[in-house]
Amino acid sequence: MDLAILANALLWSFVINLGLLVLYFVLTLAMGDWVYRVHSRWFRISRETFDAIHYCFMAAYKTAILFFNLVPYIAVKIVQ
Repeated sequence: MDLAILANALLWSFVINLGLLVLYFVLTLAMGDWVYRVHSRWFRISRETFDAIHYCFMAAYKTAILFFNLVPYIAVKIVQ
């Protein structure tokens, strides 16, 4: 595989994943109360715990995006 193709694929993967993270954040802001009501029917969970779980997921997802997409992209661009 050509390094230019790999760099392009990593860059698009980064952009798509970052877009999904932003979409998740916006939907959490817009519909967080509704999602909490649905989940609180299934599980006994406080609002603070629910918010912390979603915040931790966003942080972990952002870290994974940086680790698996952006860092390899930068490495490929340095080698290229």
